[in-house]
Amino acid sequence: MKRTFRSADFDLDRYRIGPLAHYIDRFTARLVEQQYERQTARHKLRVVADLSHWLERRRLGAANLSEKVIAAFLNRRRYDTSRRGDSSAATQMLQLLRDSGVTPSRPPARLSPRHPIEKQFEHYLREERRLSTASLLNSLPFVRQFLADRFVNEPIELNQLRPSDVTGFVLGKVRTMSPSRAKLLVGALRSFFRFLVLRGAIVADLTGAVPTVADWRSSTLPKGIEPSEVRRLLKSCDRRTATGRRDYAVLLLLARLGMRAGEVSGLTLDDIDWDAGEFTLRGKGPRSHRLPLPTDVGQALVAYLRRGRPRCTTRRLFVSVRAPVRALAANGIGCIARRAMGRAGVDSPRKGAHVLRHALATEMLRRGASLPEIGELLRHQRLDTTAIYAKVDVRALRALAPAWPGGRRA
Repeated sequence: MKRTFRSADFDLDRYRIGPLAHYIDRFTARLVEQQYERQTARHKLRVVADLSHWLERRRLGAANLSEKVIAAFLNRRRYDTSRRGDSSAATQMLQLLRDSGVTPSRPPARLSPRHPIEKQFEHYLREERRLSTASLLNSLPFVRQFLADRFVNEPIELNQLRPSDVTGFVLGKVRTMSPSRAKLLVGALRSFFRFLVLRGAIVADLTGAVPTVADWRSSTLPKGIEPSEVRRLLKSCDRRTATGRRDYAVLLLLARLGMRAGEVSGLTLDDIDWDAGEFTLRGKGPRSHRLPLPTDVGQALVAYLRRGRPRCTTRRLFVSVRAPVRALAANGIGCIARRAMGRAGVDSPRKGAHVLRHALATEMLRRGASLPEIGELLRHQRLDTTAIYAKVDVRALRALAPAWPGGRRA
C-alpha cells in the first residue's frame, strides 16, 4: 500500500543545514501537498540538505542557486546525473526560491522578433475569427516558418512573395508530415494569404498557389475494435487499486459516451451535476454540451472520487497517481487507453482513446442507429463527418453491391 509522506514523519532538524535551512519547512510542505511517498520524500530532503551543505562550503547563499549551480553540484561522483530524482529535488528547491522571490525568475527564452504582420494576423485570428488557443498553435508556427524560410535574415518584404515561394515551401514540408498535419499547414497558409489581401499587404492573392493535400477521408474504414474487445479492455482494470478505479472511469467515459481524450482531460469536479444526473462537456473550441450521466459511468466516478482520487488543489477530475499530483493532459488519457489495450491483448492498427470512440459509433450503427443519431452522440457539427461510418456495416453494403458479371454475389 502506498504510504503518503507527512511532515511529522521525519525529524526535519537533521535537514536544516546551510543556507537552505530556512526553506526546508516550506519545501517539506510542498512534498506533502504533492503527495510524494515517504521514501521518495526522504530522498529529496537528503539531496536538498546535501546541496545546502555544498553551497555552504563554497560560501554561496540561497540567492546564488541557479540551473548552472545545480549542474555543478550534480556533476560529482556521488550523484548520477541521469537519475531524475536527484536533479528534480534540486530543481524543486530552486523553483520554491523563485516563487518566494529569493532568486530571480528564469529569463524567458530569447525569440527572434516577430514581424508586425505576424502579430496582426494573430490578432485577426483571435479577435475577429474567434479561434481558440489550440487553433492558433496549429496555425501561427507554420506562417512564421514560411516567412523565416523565405526571407532568412533579410527584411520581410511581402510584395516580393511569388507563387513559386509558396509551392516550394509546401512541397518541401509535406514530405515528412502526415496528411492531417499537412492539411493544417496548407490551411494556415491559405488563411494567411487571404488576410494579407484583405489588409492590402499584397496585391495578388496567393491562396491559389497553395497545393491541395490529397487525403481521402472515406478511403478507409474507421479504426475501431469489437465490443468483446472493449469488454476485455474494461475488465483489465484492477479496480481494487486507486489506479485501476481511475482508469476504469476514464475508459467508461471513452467507451460509453464516445468522448475525445481532450474532453475527458478537461472535465472538472464542477462539471458534474449529481442531482440532475448530468454533466457539462466542453468540446472543441468554445462549444459545450449538456449530457446525461449513465448509471454505470456515475458509479465508476463515485468509486474513483471516494477511493482513488488523491486530495489536491486542482479542480480537474482526473489526476496523476504518482507525485507530483497534477491534472492529466489529453496525452495522459491516451496513455491510459494504450496501456489497457496492451493488458487486454487488444490488437488494433491504431491505439489510443479515439479507437473507443470509433468502436461506439460502429456498434451503434450495427444496432440500427441512424447516422444523425450517431452524429448527435459524437457531437459532430457536420453529417458528412459521421457519414464515414456508413461503410462499417459491411454486411449491409454487401447486400447492395451488384454481382460481378459472370460471377456470384459474395
